[in-house]
Amino acid sequence: MLCTITTDAVVDSEVLQRVLEAATKVTFDRIDSDGCMSTNDTVLLLASGASGTAPGEDELLEAVTEVCRTLARALIADAEGASKDICITIVSASSESDALEVARAVSRSNLLKCAIHGEDPNWGRVISAAGTTRAMFEPDEIGVAINGIWVCRNGSVGEDRNLVDMSSRDVMIEVDLHAGDTSVTVWTNDLTAAYVHENSAYSS
Repeated sequence: MLCTITTDAVVDSEVLQRVLEAATKVTFDRIDSDGCMSTNDTVLLLASGASGTAPGEDELLEAVTEVCRTLARALIADAEGASKDICITIVSASSESDALEVARAVSRSNLLKCAIHGEDPNWGRVISAAGTTRAMFEPDEIGVAINGIWVCRNGSVGEDRNLVDMSSRDVMIEVDLHAGDTSVTVWTNDLTAAYVHENSAYSS
């Protein structure tokens, strides 16, 4: 991932650094295609000052965050072999760190990613991934919704899984931990035969 964002605003380097760190924290740092990171992964924010306009830091942060969010989503959509973009939202977590840990565990579950590719609303793979974390929650209180259908309630069977429509590109997974009031969203993609082919059919 090599990303360069430019602005013609007048901004000093310290403000640019703060803005970029805050923007990437909730965008690029919350996408996870396959759990791997390249040593070359880079996001740069450059300001020329050519406009002569000096925006406030909050205004700049809002604009940069929106650009980063758009580019991060584009990366997921363009991932090797991907046929589904998966939005994983953890709600009612006891802390941001707990929510993020669960979201990342779910996003990195190859079993779940394969199930989503096969359009199988397999909520068991979601709660299995959540159970591998150190997050605070009671297993008999967790709930899972897939594309708006609560297929798991209180750690058990919820609504009829046949009600879940998985024909669209986007798949929305919501996990309710019933442990607090913090929410986090991470985007990932499915695991396909095309991914395996693309990453095995060449020698580097």
